[in-house]
Amino acid sequence: MSKLLDPKILMAIKELSLAAKTTIEGFINGINKSTIKGPGMEFSQYRSYQPGDDLRLLDWKMFARSDRYYIRESEIETNISIRLVIDASASMNHSDGDYTKIEYARYLAASLAYLGNLQGDAIGLNVFKSHEVISLPVKQDFQHLSRLFFQLEQIKPEGSFTKAAHYKQLYSGASQKELTIFITDLYQSETEIFDLLDTVSTLKHEVIVFHLMSANELALDFKGYSTFEDLETGATIQVDQSSIRKTYKAKLESYLEEVKTKALNKRIFYRMLSTDEPLEQALRDFLNQRKKLKV
Repeated sequence: MSKLLDPKILMAIKELSLAAKTTIEGFINGINKSTIKGPGMEFSQYRSYQPGDDLRLLDWKMFARSDRYYIRESEIETNISIRLVIDASASMNHSDGDYTKIEYARYLAASLAYLGNLQGDAIGLNVFKSHEVISLPVKQDFQHLSRLFFQLEQIKPEGSFTKAAHYKQLYSGASQKELTIFITDLYQSETEIFDLLDTVSTLKHEVIVFHLMSANELALDFKGYSTFEDLETGATIQVDQSSIRKTYKAKLESYLEEVKTKALNKRIFYRMLSTDEPLEQALRDFLNQRKKLKV
């Protein structure tokens, strides 16, 4: 199963819908299938018939076996709206080896969308890039999922993260229970990304933040490069990696702890993902959050 979730293998599957299907089928085969449920009614228990009960709920097989009337009670699964939010600013073009952060984000989002659709959830997509928001409304059908895959395939990161003026109306009037999944590298010039998270968290929606970092970022190992360029501003800096690596890692650890604390204070589920890691943990985190939303 783990090979099917390996990013390097996924990137070799050019068709996004096929990659998502392959990922989810491999994932489901490796876990307890009872945790994956489709829409509809799940059996809960039997109880004795009481005057006034709907006769359509009588279980005639139980009557045949026991000669008594029983009502079959079921639990109705509550499906939700899942909004996938993708950071498509230029920093998501950062690469480590053969693929970029945006490619990892694309396959992660496609897999989550496929899994959500399989469970009967409505899926929507927002792509934040270069002072605009690309939106696909929340719907639940296979054709809509195909359109979502197409939009994911078209993402070309550029510019800086979208300013608040471009998304402040995005959540206006939103009252339906929703799970927002934000896939980002959390690179921001000021506080624009956390401003967005503030907006979402105040609406009492469940929020998952998947923070993407590459292995070369985490280890400060760029194979001898000494000049680094900011992908969003174009600014460059000279760095002696070996001399600052220890300080860099200490500051990075402090930064990640600060981000985690900020998210926790906003009741946001935060997970840092290295882009060389399989998608399995992200999918498990999604299922755990999904379970919390069921009533």
